[in-house]
Amino acid sequence: MPTQMGLEEFQPKSALVVPRTPITRAKYPAIDVHTHLHFSADLAKAANPEAQALVTAPDQLAQVVGWMDQMNVETMVNLTGGWGEELAESLSLLDAERFAVCTEPAWRRVSDSDYPAWQAEELQRAKNAGAVGLKILKTLGLFLREEGALVAVDDERFDPMWRAAGELNLPVFIHTSDPDAFFTPTDRFNERWEELGNHPDWSFHGQDFPSKGELLEARNRVIERHPNTKFVCLHVGSRSENLAEVGKWLDRYPNMSVEIGARLGELGRQPRTSRKFFEAYQDRILFGTDAIPLPEGAKYPQQTLEPAMFECYFRFLETEDEYFDYSAAVTPPQGRWKIYGIGLPDEILVKVYRENALRVLDLG
Repeated sequence: MPTQMGLEEFQPKSALVVPRTPITRAKYPAIDVHTHLHFSADLAKAANPEAQALVTAPDQLAQVVGWMDQMNVETMVNLTGGWGEELAESLSLLDAERFAVCTEPAWRRVSDSDYPAWQAEELQRAKNAGAVGLKILKTLGLFLREEGALVAVDDERFDPMWRAAGELNLPVFIHTSDPDAFFTPTDRFNERWEELGNHPDWSFHGQDFPSKGELLEARNRVIERHPNTKFVCLHVGSRSENLAEVGKWLDRYPNMSVEIGARLGELGRQPRTSRKFFEAYQDRILFGTDAIPLPEGAKYPQQTLEPAMFECYFRFLETEDEYFDYSAAVTPPQGRWKIYGIGLPDEILVKVYRENALRVLDLG
């Protein structure tokens, strides 16, 4: 018997004898409000070094539609639709009967003197073209720079854009910051040590990055300044580690909602707290996965678009199963823990799966 092994070799199998409920199809029709079905080449390169892998091919989309029928997912929202010609490309690729598309700011123009007014007008053009919302990547706050300095999330130059989104009834799907572990030292106390070891560029600890608290406070100032604009804060508001805090934000900002993409690993290991959170804010939580379709065999942590990924979400939401995987990946992508289902009642499931998205997106 070996006395030592590498952590990557350790793949324990649970000895628990507990119910296992296979859920291969959502109980009610679902709208996935957080997918990345298509990036323009420029956006793909900015989002992932394997840029071309994120430019979805038509044959992949045909497979995705087949999976959607199989899983009872009626609509997917492609958040990363780009702007101008990039947006037109996304809209032409994605069938409007099954997909919806969001536009994005033209960050490359942010230093232009006419940018604030131009960007607000660009949202009108995007809506006329068919966009249903505005997507803000974590680029704002963590990557967008001018003369070497990071541009703040609450920079007043963006106020005309936020205001225009409200006037045009375009919800803002905003991703600000990242998990708590990405802002703490990558040491033996970091529960995502293995994940950050595999992706050291995901760490925002040190250097000149703002703290996570500063980033979220800046985002919340934007939400407060623009009460007539709907904000969907992705990844459970980027604070799934502290649902009590997210609840306080939802209480404070009636124009704020959240979605759950790529946060099963956090929600599912606090099932009693999560169940209470879903009960309390059942009208403000949207179903999303952060799904990305990749070529066969390729993996992009836990969000690779495939039926097995969706089944983890269905099982978490619909069953009270215990101690199961939050991801279809062989090695847990975020941390070496399991999750528990919260068994939502039907009246909450229909809201989370579909009704809340219809209202926020004004689709029904």
